Amino acid sequence: MKIEITEEASKWYQDACDLKPGDGIRFYGKVYGKTMVHEGFSIAFRKEEPIKPESSTVVDGITYFITDNDTWFFARYDLEVQYDPKTDGPDYIFKSNE
Repeated sequence: MKIEITEEASKWYQDACDLKPGDGIRFYGKVYGKTMVHEGFSIAFRKEEPIKPESSTVVDGITYFITDNDTWFFARYDLEVQYDPKTDGPDYIFKSNE
C-alpha cells in the first residue's frame, strides 16, 4: 500500500486546505460513490495530524497517509494522486500491487 502524490496535487491540497509543513492529509473510504476499483464507496480526505499511519508519504513537508482503520479500502492497491486541471481537483488512481 504505497501512496504517491504529484507535486501539482500537493500544491492543490496546500491551497484548498490551507496546509503548512508538518500538517497531514488522511485518505479514507466513505460510503456512496465509486472509485475505479470500488462500487458504493468513494475516497475522501481530511486535514488531520498523522498519528501511527499505516502508509504515508511526505511531499513539501505535508504527510499524506492512511491509518490502519482504512487498510480494507486500500488493500491490494497503491494510490497515486494526481491533479486534474479539468475538475480543478485531485484524481485518484488505484494501481494493483499484487
